[in-house]
Amino acid sequence: MKFTKNMTIGEIIRMDMSKAEVLMSFGMGCVGCPSSQGETLEEAAMVHGIDLNTLLEALNKE
Repeated sequence: MKFTKNMTIGEIIRMDMSKAEVLMSFGMGCVGCPSSQGETLEEAAMVHGIDLNTLLEALNKE
């Protein structure tokens, strides 16, 4: 499975609950908030000032 910038935070969590820990380690405490259901990973990274490529690398590690 490969996570992409166009996936929502909600999709990522539903696909793999352990990825919530990765997101939170980047300062995304919003993984449980309602807006995360419709916010893409790219949008969330931008809002939180996180480098998208670094975040994607971390999410896509086995």
